[in-house]
Amino acid sequence: MSEKKYCKESRVVHTDLVLPNDTNNHNTLFGGVLMKRIDGVASIAARRHCRAEVVTASTDSVDFLEPILPTDSVCIESFVTWTGRTSMEVFAKVIKEDLMSGERHIAATAFLTFVALDENGQPFAVPEVVPQTEEEKKLHETGDQRAQVRKNRRIESKKLAGYLTLNKPWE
Repeated sequence: MSEKKYCKESRVVHTDLVLPNDTNNHNTLFGGVLMKRIDGVASIAARRHCRAEVVTASTDSVDFLEPILPTDSVCIESFVTWTGRTSMEVFAKVIKEDLMSGERHIAATAFLTFVALDENGQPFAVPEVVPQTEEEKKLHETGDQRAQVRKNRRIESKKLAGYLTLNKPWE
């Protein structure tokens, strides 16, 4: 991995409205709608970093910190924070803004992992990421820890899958 890229080269910022069909019975943005938007924005950041197709390997966490209301806009900022050999950790920060007052709050954060794929659908080595801002540096320096947690969780998930049945619940 001799090639290096700055975090800012992968940065994606997407702002959207909260529309009535995006809300739940609490009149807030439905969590699944936000998760879909996060995955989409984060996948663009990953593709910008490696300039290739990617697949989502995991959604490590999505932490909902504040409800997002129909009067808010939703801004998702995403960038690559850490890289393994073929994988990229992408951080997403969700900022809600009350469009009437201009007040802004961090409403959610998320970490996702993507794997770069070559033209044959096989994983390949990605460029190393270089942090510059204090935010990028903090996220990068803690990336090894999160990668180890992901690795352990994947091992446990595979063990669990071995115990699961493939029965048809309707039978």
